Parts: sequence; structure tokens; C-alpha cells
Amino acid sequence: MQSVPHISDAEWEVMKVLWAKTPCTANEVIEALEDHTDWKPKTVRTLLNRLVQKQAISYSQENKVYAYFPLVSEDECVKSETDSFLKRIYGGAFKPMLVNFLKEERLSPEDIKELKNILDDKTK
Repeated sequence: MQSVPHISDAEWEVMKVLWAKTPCTANEVIEALEDHTDWKPKTVRTLLNRLVQKQAISYSQENKVYAYFPLVSEDECVKSETDSFLKRIYGGAFKPMLVNFLKEERLSPEDIKELKNILDDKTK
């Protein structure tokens, strides 16, 4: 597996568009983001260029149209961000993080059941 580049919050928004529908032109990414961001088209194009430089995405060119596609999967990025978060905040230890979230978070009976099932599967 290739090294997963660090992706900023803004770049993450662009990646979500590309993970949902790929390949996408810059204009398609701009259209997908215009409903929930106030970014100018130039900002989105800059983010696309940064992601290309980081080798998180690539593109194919047909005439003057660039079609962008991810080089890293959403799962790879989520795992990388999770590992980074654990290292920065909890020294890499999972249990303190889990305990903290469980103490602070309101869980529905369905959530609790799902967590129990996950833990039961881990002990098998």
C-alpha cells in the first residue's frame, strides 16, 4: 500500500466528491461543492492541484478537459486519519479514546447493541 498523504479539511471535501463519483471534471467538483461551501471555482481548482501534487488524485486529459480520480481509497484515508488522531491525542492508545467517547457520547440502545456485537466478534 502506498503512503497516504495528509489531506486537509478542505481537500477532504474535494476527495468526498471524487470518492462518490469518479472520474469528475473540475466543473463537476465545483458544482458538487457549491451547495455547501462558498468557495470560488479558483479555490476548488487550487485544491485539485494540491491533491494532484500530493498524489492523492490524478487525472486523465481528453482535449482540454481534465477528469480527476482518486489514487487513494476513502478507507485508506480514514484509517490514516484515525491513526494520526490516536497518535496526536492519545499517544497511539485506543482504549483511552474509546473510554472517553463512551463516557461523553449519548448512545441509543441500538448503538450499544452494535458495539457489544463488535466486541463479541473481537473475542472470537
